[in-house]
Amino acid sequence: MEDSIFRKDGTAQGVAKQRMIESLAQPDKRVIFDPIAEHFVLGASIIKIMGHKLSVWITKKFTPGFHEHLMARTRFIDDLVEKTVAEEAEQYVILGAGYDSRGHRLKLNSTIKIFEVDQNEVQNIKRSKLPANLTETEHITYVSIDFNTQSLSEQLIAAGFDKTKATIFTLEGVSQYITKDAIKSTLQEIGELRINSDTTFFMSYVDKRLKDAPKDCFGEGYRNAEKKAKTVQYLSAKVGEPWISLYSHEDIKELLDEFGFTLTENKCLKDLNSVYFEPLGRKLPENEIFNLEHFAVAVKKQS
Repeated sequence: MEDSIFRKDGTAQGVAKQRMIESLAQPDKRVIFDPIAEHFVLGASIIKIMGHKLSVWITKKFTPGFHEHLMARTRFIDDLVEKTVAEEAEQYVILGAGYDSRGHRLKLNSTIKIFEVDQNEVQNIKRSKLPANLTETEHITYVSIDFNTQSLSEQLIAAGFDKTKATIFTLEGVSQYITKDAIKSTLQEIGELRINSDTTFFMSYVDKRLKDAPKDCFGEGYRNAEKKAKTVQYLSAKVGEPWISLYSHEDIKELLDEFGFTLTENKCLKDLNSVYFEPLGRKLPENEIFNLEHFAVAVKKQS
């Protein structure tokens, strides 16, 4: 690979923090539940004291809709993985896994084999923070990779990946940080990891209108939309993870078509607001909709 699809812990801890905050809500009011997230978060004890409502309120003061956007993304992937595994997938590959906890918290078939792929350094940090009392972890295989010298497909096969089995791959919250050539390289390698088997691929991506028409990435009436767009990008760059690759819907479709995938879904918070938040009495008003990132699902059927 020309560039790493595997990041260090910068933004991963921030996302884990939002999962932890959501998990503090009452069971009938939360979108997701992740009891493991707190183990990855600095200051978790303070957040627990603050509770869900105050923590979400503070996040809202910074950027309305930011928390809900991340929770919608998390839940969307959760639902996709559970559905795909229930229907056909026998393998689940988490690319740039970071502090992902789906292998532990989702209700998946006991026969599923999960491969968490990331840099060795990141995996060591994660595994050192996981609670010691976790059970049923034998279905998870950690696949370490040095992107400068090793092939994704070769490392997965060496770890026991079976090309003949239906597989779902997820690439969450990564594409904006890496080159478009790195995404192409990843899709090419995924294509080499199948023999007469179906592949489902998820990736999130940042809307390229963020650069040229930032107001289009927010709901009608969102306050200081252009300023918020610049602030989010600035803060990401400040922690060493600048956004370098943005896409349009057409870009994503063409990219997936190039490698034989068919785009089946492309969602954002605006689409999922009524699905996940309205039933809980937490539907966001239009002026708090945060649509910077989209969630794309594609499939490649056996030929």
